[in-house]
Amino acid sequence: MTAKLFKGLLLSATLLSSAGLAQAQDVTLTIESWRNDDLSIWQDTIIPAFEAANPGIKIKFTPSAPAEYNAVLNSKLEAGSAGDLITCRPFDASLALYDAGYLASLADLEGMANFSDVAKSAWITDDGANPFCVPMASVIHGFIYNKAAFEAVGVEVPQTEEEFFAALEKIKADATYIPMAMGTNDQWEAATMGYQNIGPNYWKGEEGRNALIKGEQKLTDDAWVEPYRVLAKWKDYLGDGFEAQTYPDSQNLFTLGRAAVYPAGSWEISGFNTQADFEMGAFMPPVKAAGDTCYISDHTDIAIGMNAKTPNAEAAKTFLNWVASSEFATLYANALPGFFPLSSEPVTLEDPLAQEFISWRQKCESTIRSTYQILSRGTPNLENETWNASANVIRGSETPEDAGKRLQDGLASWYEPQK
Repeated sequence: MTAKLFKGLLLSATLLSSAGLAQAQDVTLTIESWRNDDLSIWQDTIIPAFEAANPGIKIKFTPSAPAEYNAVLNSKLEAGSAGDLITCRPFDASLALYDAGYLASLADLEGMANFSDVAKSAWITDDGANPFCVPMASVIHGFIYNKAAFEAVGVEVPQTEEEFFAALEKIKADATYIPMAMGTNDQWEAATMGYQNIGPNYWKGEEGRNALIKGEQKLTDDAWVEPYRVLAKWKDYLGDGFEAQTYPDSQNLFTLGRAAVYPAGSWEISGFNTQADFEMGAFMPPVKAAGDTCYISDHTDIAIGMNAKTPNAEAAKTFLNWVASSEFATLYANALPGFFPLSSEPVTLEDPLAQEFISWRQKCESTIRSTYQILSRGTPNLENETWNASANVIRGSETPEDAGKRLQDGLASWYEPQK
């Protein structure tokens, strides 16, 4: 071989090697999502942080309209044109994608070790063997209150059920403020910010929720009926015409300073910060008696998984491990106050109201809404029936005992462990 030919072969090999290296590094991952309101947060904050730490991997965030996401995503997956990373809604919609072979198992992903069983519960197979999405955020339930109203009336933040109703009674007697802003017109708030908010303190969070799934407890048991008895007492404190009051009506009553307390989900924080011109605080669902273990609904909301057919699996796993890190958790939680990271990694929140909500994780046991995993797969749908029952109980058109029996009969009609 001549020296000239050897040099030519060496140059060719070097060029080929360089091209292969560039190709290996120059990967673009596309994210499918329904959160089109998050576009600027991803483009301005999250993606630049990841790309700075991972040169050679580019990220494209390509959301669909929320109402169209499921249909658009399914058609893309069927056609083989979906992105590398799939933003996951909680529970059955994402489980169906995994069962159809569209989402990869993440059982071997290193970052999954950063999440508790409760955090993973919305994106895992029924047998608990295969998680398929990395949890990104949850929302926490509790009560937001007007600090100026509490000070003016002279009430303290309640910690027990008795203190809670004593405070509402004092606010009602003062008559300056509606004690609590919530209506029953839309029904879902009565269940979501009512029953599922206070209920975990009665059915003991995950203990009761899992016992219901296994058929070891029934919705007619006292642990499940008692929260309805407490809800029935709310009627006296919701103000005139609460039966016709919509969800936006309740938001407006509170942010305009006309109501003292708002049964809440933490997703309200950003909007309330913009609309309310008074200082707000938050308190956790009151326990039955002083010294009782407290439980909070720390409900799994959004996650991200990997398209099982992605040609960029290694790069996708690099991104998913980063999503499991404290860096991502801190960026996301501060960009969206009230959507809390589910990772066990430490996070510092800048918003004081959001920090108050997340601090409850250190004091209380976390659980998720009781109807969301497995128990709403049949007809009648337990989640929707719980909306109706909660609204009826508050209105006084159904007794707590009758509501529990109706829901139990409906669940037992299709769910084998409850028959």
